[in-house]
Amino acid sequence: MEKPEVTEIIDILSQKIANSSSQSSLLEVGTVISIADGICRVYGLDQAMSGETVIFDNGVKGMVLNLEKYNVGIAIFGDSSTIQEGMEVRRTHKLNSVPVGKALLGRVLNPLGEPIDGLGPLETTEFRTVETKAPGIMTRKGIHEPLQTGIKAIDSMIPIGKGQRELIIGDRQTGKTAVALDTILNQKGKGIFCIYVAIGQKASTVAQFVEKLKKYNALEYTIVVMASASDSATLQFFAPYSGVAMGEYFRDNGEHALIVYDDLTKHAQSYREVSLLLRRPPGREAYPGDVFYLHSRLLERACKLCDSLGAGSLTAFPIIETQAGDVSAYIPTNVISITDGQIYLESDLFNSGVRPAINAGLSVSRVGGSAQTAPMKQVAGTLRLELAQYRDLQAFSQFASDLDAATRQQLVRGQRLTELLKQKQYSPLAVESQILILFAATQGFLDKKDLNMLASYEKSMLEYFRLNHSDILESIADGKKMSKEFMENLRTILQDFDKKFENHDI
Repeated sequence: MEKPEVTEIIDILSQKIANSSSQSSLLEVGTVISIADGICRVYGLDQAMSGETVIFDNGVKGMVLNLEKYNVGIAIFGDSSTIQEGMEVRRTHKLNSVPVGKALLGRVLNPLGEPIDGLGPLETTEFRTVETKAPGIMTRKGIHEPLQTGIKAIDSMIPIGKGQRELIIGDRQTGKTAVALDTILNQKGKGIFCIYVAIGQKASTVAQFVEKLKKYNALEYTIVVMASASDSATLQFFAPYSGVAMGEYFRDNGEHALIVYDDLTKHAQSYREVSLLLRRPPGREAYPGDVFYLHSRLLERACKLCDSLGAGSLTAFPIIETQAGDVSAYIPTNVISITDGQIYLESDLFNSGVRPAINAGLSVSRVGGSAQTAPMKQVAGTLRLELAQYRDLQAFSQFASDLDAATRQQLVRGQRLTELLKQKQYSPLAVESQILILFAATQGFLDKKDLNMLASYEKSMLEYFRLNHSDILESIADGKKMSKEFMENLRTILQDFDKKFENHDI
């Protein structure tokens, strides 16, 4: 009998291994072949899925991002300095998921859903996959319910509806986070849950934000997800997807949620870093070719669901930081094209004392009046036009020595409207109060008032109505269209108040 050749023995053994029931278990463990800058390459995980969670021998977690012929590229969530070549890596057979539910409200979490506020473990057993498909067109409903920010300039000229994606854009230190914070504070008692995702910020800055939420009793309906500047690029890239998965829990259960991504500029930069380390080919400004898809698949998950699915909503406030006001840069234009409008904050306005520093000309809401109450539509209809005309006339009047009466009147009205739309931080206003103030302004009650008197006039007027005419405020808050008789009665009350204010009877 002839002896079998070595190659035949190898073939026989290979066939037996292939037919062995233990083959699947052999493929569950891989070996680290290289590690650098939070990215490692692993040999042996032939069946790994993109986006799957893997666990290293020392307990550190990672996420599979690259599937190549001979190895997989894994982004490490924890401390990569503890991982060495030759270390074993095990599959979990689970796509990345985070805990969800109302137990997360009032907590500060890392992007993995682990609490970092020292208040103990989370009391929830529900988990959601971080990367999920956005709802299709047929499962959505048109945006028609207003989401009040409490900021006069936004609610009157750039209305936001539940399920909308409204970009907040501007240079650094122009009040972008302040707009988002005031909007969160204004949701108190309105049944809207908030998620704030901090990406690449200093931990001390986020701590101050959380303290403000505590001070105004807003943390009880808010979840904070933090990937600070000291965290790895992988965690910063992962953070907004964790946040939106938590927000989708409320949306899919027929409730309303608001999510703030602060900010997506740093998010894109972290993704660029991860992609370059994974040797993905760079494109414009060294960003990978799928950087648009990075943000579009995130923001498309914010929507208003149809009635048959519970009519829940998820509203998104992405924040983008510009360089010297350049909104035509790569990432800003990407996100502008994905969202339903933008609130543009201008450095010059901010430095001249206009707070919030909203440029009414460049800011827009593509949902428009469908996200406004009927009384707000009535009083704010001409507001944007009057402000735009005022800005044009303001530039022209600097060179004109003699102005006609109509032009002077437009300048006076524009000055008062600009002053009236200024608003202190942490003081969001109820919609009925905003409508009352704007009605007084557009009806000419402020035209003869000194600019430095407008703040005290506004405060006194709101207090006067709360004490003496609360029925008027309740009627405006109902959202029904104001009749001619109602508006005539309102003018009469304002005239009475005006006389008392002039005579210092209030």
